[in-house]
Parts: sequence; structure tokens; C-alpha cells
Amino acid sequence: MKSILIVDGNSILNRAFYGVKPLTTKDGLPTNAIFGMYNIITKNVSLVSPDYCVVAFDLKAPTFRHKLYDGYKANRKGMPEELATQLPYAKECMRSIGFSVIEREGYEADDILGTISKNAASEGVRAYLLTGDRDSLQLIDENVTVLLATNKETINYDSKQFVENYGITPTQFVDVKALMGDSSDNIPGVPGIGEKTALKLISDFGSLDGVYASYLESKLTPSVKAKLENGKESAYLSKTLALIERNAPIGYDLESYAYDGIDKPSLKMLFEKLEFHALIKKLGLDNISIDSANDSVADESSIAPESKKEIQIKSVSISEFSEFCCGKTVSVDIKNEELLAFDGNECYSLSLSSVTDNAFASFSDALYKSQIVVHDSKSFYKSISKYFDFDGLCSFDTMLAAYCLNSNRKNYSLPEVYLAYAGTSLTSDIEEVLAIYELYEIMFPKVKEEGVEHLLRDIELPLALVLAEMETVGVKIDVDGIKSYSKELTELAEVLKERIFYYAGEEFNVDSHKQLGDVLFNKLGLPVLKKNKTGYSTDADVLNKLKGKHDIIEDILDYRQVTKLISTYTEGLISLADDNSRIHSVFNQTGTSTGRLSSSEPNLQNIPVKTELGRRFREYFVPQSDDYVIIDADYSQIELRLLAHISNDENMISAFIDGEDIHTSTAARVFGVSREAVTPELRKRAKAVNFGIVYGIGEYSLSDDLGISMSEAKKYIQSYLAGYPKVSEYLNGIKELARENGYVSTMFSRRRYIPEISASNKNLQHFGERVAMNSPIQGTAADIIKLAMINVRNRLIKENIDAKIILQVHDELLLEANKSCAERALEVLVEEMSSVVKLSVPLDVDAHIGKNWFEAK
Repeated sequence: MKSILIVDGNSILNRAFYGVKPLTTKDGLPTNAIFGMYNIITKNVSLVSPDYCVVAFDLKAPTFRHKLYDGYKANRKGMPEELATQLPYAKECMRSIGFSVIEREGYEADDILGTISKNAASEGVRAYLLTGDRDSLQLIDENVTVLLATNKETINYDSKQFVENYGITPTQFVDVKALMGDSSDNIPGVPGIGEKTALKLISDFGSLDGVYASYLESKLTPSVKAKLENGKESAYLSKTLALIERNAPIGYDLESYAYDGIDKPSLKMLFEKLEFHALIKKLGLDNISIDSANDSVADESSIAPESKKEIQIKSVSISEFSEFCCGKTVSVDIKNEELLAFDGNECYSLSLSSVTDNAFASFSDALYKSQIVVHDSKSFYKSISKYFDFDGLCSFDTMLAAYCLNSNRKNYSLPEVYLAYAGTSLTSDIEEVLAIYELYEIMFPKVKEEGVEHLLRDIELPLALVLAEMETVGVKIDVDGIKSYSKELTELAEVLKERIFYYAGEEFNVDSHKQLGDVLFNKLGLPVLKKNKTGYSTDADVLNKLKGKHDIIEDILDYRQVTKLISTYTEGLISLADDNSRIHSVFNQTGTSTGRLSSSEPNLQNIPVKTELGRRFREYFVPQSDDYVIIDADYSQIELRLLAHISNDENMISAFIDGEDIHTSTAARVFGVSREAVTPELRKRAKAVNFGIVYGIGEYSLSDDLGISMSEAKKYIQSYLAGYPKVSEYLNGIKELARENGYVSTMFSRRRYIPEISASNKNLQHFGERVAMNSPIQGTAADIIKLAMINVRNRLIKENIDAKIILQVHDELLLEANKSCAERALEVLVEEMSSVVKLSVPLDVDAHIGKNWFEAK
């Protein structure tokens, strides 16, 4: 069985910092935490012998827990400067020894551990979590082991060890934390309830819900009952804070975490910089050539001189600041209500609170005459909007430039981008505005050289302003409606559970895969389709293949769907709504390799649509008042239309121009019948082939999707490619182009680098081929909707229409519009979306107005 080692980077680095005596280089750079972390992690790599390695780090940005509870970790002191200085080098070290470094704004390292371990387990990979934080013990199960680093030793915690130590199961541990709280994270718990009492309560009652369902009738002392009664709200809040999120939006990709050992040239360069001479000798790095080391680990001589000399920050008046910036290229950053600007030589600081309305006009004029360079323009716009309204102020964004140059990076934070392009690590916050300028000088020529200037200037930069406005406005939900629907779903879940018990002939824990497997395969005798190390698999794939073999299967699938809707959407959405019942999702501009936007906190692009129960959630996305409506517009089959255009296939182009139903047309070609003879089943199969081809589907996957033999699936694909010959020509050609160049491009020059296509591993090669076939199409679709968002936003403002973009879901845009101008807003939306780019086929847009998202859709 393959294994993955997932490290809580902050926890191990912190433990190493306090556990290893102070070490510094000759120049005074602290190194003890890096040294200790290296030793702890490499020791566990030797013990586990993992196939995959990941290290997760926290970011400075507040998480969803901070937003839920102001007091969360409020008692924590900031990271000591001696430790903070070592953090970028620690990350560099982790990469050099073969680890993938993952961070995600809004989530903690624990959430990344939980998400990766869950996903890895679903793929049959055993997860080992290395951490010094006991919070992760709640993640232990049959596929997850926690390697708990303590002051004396590392304790190997599996389920058996945990139960022996605590007397409860790992999944009950979060309920213990809900009662006892956690002083280190400032989680309140129930005042007066300590660890011993909390453990006994959960052991006796089974869960937090069990405690509150039965404590009044129990034999607990009056004192404990009173504490529980007074602390109920605090207990449930504490559980939410303590519960590790296992569905964090990290873009999970197991193969990208593959462990290939250390990068010796890079590690040698780093260790020379850190003066780890003994380790260099111990690892046999003495004679390693560093010529082949990654550019991200460069010698200090490559660093631009501006970052080395002492820069004095001058606090100036608004007139001085305006004069300093006017007509220049300046990097700009906001720190603690101070606007910093650096022109390559001098750094000026302006107190934003000092800019009066009278002075704003000249100040604004000066900035618009400047070339403003920032890192993360979306965040910059949101920060500066607290003081003024600027429209399209930023001329260059080093974060977005890094994304346009290479969309495969997992992290685009300033320290990460600086390390990659400037070749060294940031040492303090005060350098950030200087670092941005230095990056601009390095990256601007690269942007031109790589041909992505148009992509950055005309798509990503103006889109950042649109996204900043969308995040600020948010989308309103009907909180009472969702609560009512949650109650309905909870009742349905209970009904389904009773039916499952009836079919099973006994009561059991439906959520336990082990108990469910025992019922299905031992008691009911259903055919075993897949087994794993812990027993029978009961995943969705298995259950779907068992449909029709017993009535219990449909109810189990429905039960899982309903309980997921309750936990993920009813509870999740309500908890994230502000005082005006609006949800402010974060739209991640650099979150995907294809150019698509992603959404988090919450993920509003993942609101269910495939089932009736899921679709009903759209009823609870509503306009701000009865005077407003929701407008929904969706591109019709945009990826197939782009396939027709890019491949220049006459048959497919003709079908779209003539307004034919493309799936019916495809069915007629694939199955050799007239359009009139195409049945719903044949159309369904043709649809699967149409969309499958776009994603490089093979006969195995198609046969699995349609429940047909592989030979039949192969025949479908061959007939499809024969019916659309230039599509076949395009798919073969783009794979060869990817092998030749190492990347593919969209119509707007967005590149997707595909190193996998040249891998010796055949599975990786096939993955690379599928990426090559799909990326130009999916990426172009992403570019088109981005351009449409920019044009729609600008047109609404130009015509003074009371409407705003509030949501984007891949090929779909939502507006909130005043009823008085809703029809005009819809016209503008359709006009801009359908005319954003000239193709050989029409860009059809389906748009409607409704009192909520469901009705508009």
C-alpha cells in the first residue's frame, strides 16, 4: 500500500525553534529552526518511506475561524522575529528535500492535513501526519496515523493507541475539545469543564449531541448540569472552531506530491548559505555541481542592488507624495493605514487618513498619471476602497504576472514569487514594497518576452477590480429559508435511515464504512466489487455499480446526499453570512492551472445542480430586496463551440451555425441514423462522447460512464472522430505540439506547461495528453468569461444601470438588478457575453430574470 507523509510545517518548525539551541550564520541569520526541522522530518521520511510528501504552512491572513469568532487565537503572540526570519528558508529547504509546499489563504495547516489525508485515503493511500499539535488526533482512522512529535519522542498514534490513551474514539475527540476548550487557541469550551470531565462526558454520552440530549435526566451533579446549560452555545461554537476542515480548496493532485528524493544542487546551495557545513559533508554534497540548481535558489550576487542598500522611509504630506509619484513607475503597498510608494531609489509613506476630500482630486490625478505596481491588485483595491474609490489604478501586478508566466505554481504569495524570481528570501515586512519594485523590473521583460502582456494587461488586471467589487458586494441568502430547508432535510435523513435499518434488519452506524460494508456484503450477500486494507469499499463508485441489486442501495446513496447537503451547505452557508445575510465568497484568481476562477469561503461555484434536492438551494440565493431581481446568463455549450472553432471542423461548425442540437447531430453521425431516429438514450450517449472527447476520454472511462463494453465504447469514439475528422486532427496535433514546446496555449496566449507529457511513466504521459487536449479549450472558455465580466461591468457603469455582477460559476454570470432596469441589464449582459470574441460559430447565451437564482436559472 502506498503512503503519504503530510507535515504540519508551522508546528514542526516552531517545535524545532524552541528545541534546538540558537544557531546563526556569520552574518547573524538565525538557523536553528531550519536545522531542527530538517532533522525531524528526514528522520520520519526514513521511518515511513513515503511515496508522496507534502508540508503545509499557515498564512498570515485570517481564517474562516477568525471570521466566525473574533477571539480565536486572540491570545497568541506574534511569531518571534528570529523564527519569522527562518520561515522562507524553511520552505525552501522543504522543496529542496523533495516536499510539495502547500498553503491556502483562509485555512490552517491542520485543514490541509485533513483534506489531503482524506483524499489520499479515498485513493487507497495510507496517510501519516507529522505534527506537534494534538488537534490532528481527531483525523486518525484506519487509513490515517498521526506521528505526534513531543519533547522526548515521536508517538505513533493509530486508532488503537488513541483509544488506549483516551478511552474514546478519535472522531469523538473534537467533542471533548468542544467541552473543555483550548487555551492555546482561545477556544472557550464550557466554562468549568476540564479535560477529565469532558472525556468522561463524551465516553458516557457518546457525543456532544448525546450530552445535550440527555444530561438533564442523567445522574450528573447539579453543578455540572448548570455548567452545561450555561455553556451550550459556547460548546457548539467551540466544536465548529476545533473541527478540522477536510474539504479545503487546495486543488488536490496526488501525483504532484510524488516524492523523488532531494534536489542535491539546490540543497547544497541552500546549506552553503545557511552554513550547514557538517550536513553538506554528511549528505555527500561536497562534490555536487550547483550549476544545475533551480533558479529559485540563487546566489546573493544575483539580487538587484536596490534590495541590498538601506532605504529610509520618509513620511510626507499628500502634496509631496503626489509629486513624488506623478509620472513615475512606483511600487505601492498598504501597511497599517500607510500608503507606501517606492520608485527604485526613495520610499515615501502617506497616512491614508490624512487624505481629505478636498485633496483627493489632485492626489488621484497624480496616481493615475503614474505606473502603479502592486502585488495582488484585488486585495489592494479592497484595502484602498476603505478610503477612496479608484477605478483601474494598477498598471502591473507581480502576483498576476507570475500567474500568467506559469499557472502551475501552487502559491503566488509575495515571499514565494520573490524567492522564485529574485532568488532570495524576504526577511521582513518593510521590504515588501521594495521587493515588489524589484520583481517588476525582473518580470516586466519576461511578460513581454513570453507574449503574455495582453493577457495580463487586458484580462487579469482589469478582472481584479471586478472581483474586488464582487467580493465586497457579496450575494444575499434567505437565512430563514435555508434553516427551514435544513429541518426538512434532517427529517428526510431520519426517514432514509429508518428505511436502511428496515432493509438491513438491524440498526447500525450508516456513516461507518466498516459497519456498512459488513451489512451489505456479509449480511445481505451483495457482490464485493472492491476491497481495501481495512475491509470492504463502500465508496460512491461501488454503490452506483450495485444499483438495482438491492433496494437499500438507493436509500444509502440518497442518505449520503442529504447528509452532505446538511453539513456542507445549510450549516456552512448560514455560518458565513454577514449581518445583512450576504455571503462574501473569495474568488481566487490564481487558483487553477487552466485560468478558471475558483471560489472559496464558501465555494459558491459548487452549489449542487445535478439533483433536485441540491438545485433547491438556488431558491435561497435572493436579491437584496423586493425592488431587485436576479439575472442569470449562461454560455450554451461553450467548450464544444470552441472545439469546433479551434479545430475548424466543417461538420461541427455547420451544426452550430444551423442551430442544430449538437448532441442529436453527433448521435446521428456516431450511430449512423437520421436525426429524426435519434432516441433520448442515443442522444445521452452522444452527449457523453461529445463532452468526453473535450476531456480526452478513453474507451475504458466511456464504457464505465455509459455502462457498455470497452469494444463498444471504442467504436463510439472511432465513429465520432470519423464524423468530425478535423477534431481528430486537432487532438493529435495538440498533443504533438505539447511534446515539442512543453506547453499549450489558449486563444489569448495563456500557457499551460505540461511536464508530465514527457515523463517516462506511461500513466503520467496519458495524463499530460489529456491536459494538452483540454487546456486550450477550457482555458479559452475561462478567458472569454473573464473578458465578458470586464465588459459587462464597464457597460453597466457607462449606462448608469442599477445592476452589479454578484457571482460567476464557470460559464455562468449572475447579476443583481433593480426591477426598473432589469430588462436593460439583461440585454447588456447578453450583448456583451455573446459579442466578447469573434468565432466561426455563434456564442449562444441563455439568460433569464427571476426572484431568486433558481427561478432565474
